Amino acid sequence: MKKARSNSVPPEIQAEIDALAASKKPPRTDLIPEATGDWSKAKRGLFYRPIKQQITLRLDADLIDWFKTHHPQDEGYQTSINRALREYVAQNKS
Repeated sequence: MKKARSNSVPPEIQAEIDALAASKKPPRTDLIPEATGDWSKAKRGLFYRPIKQQITLRLDADLIDWFKTHHPQDEGYQTSINRALREYVAQNKS
């Protein structure tokens, strides 16, 4: 599933950005409240997604069938193949 992305910045926000860029003095950061609280349940890299590259890859039919029948319900078989390749690379790093 592809997520929709908006590349346009609303005009009022773009005007603010332009005004800050043109300003000679730095923006006031003393008005920003300090982030306090319990960070013990924070997860690093939760929103990180590596850049994917579309390729054509020829795999044996029995491998594809296995991944199609054994992938978790919450992910596709191609994601399972990608994860298996990542695990292989991690185990065989020199």
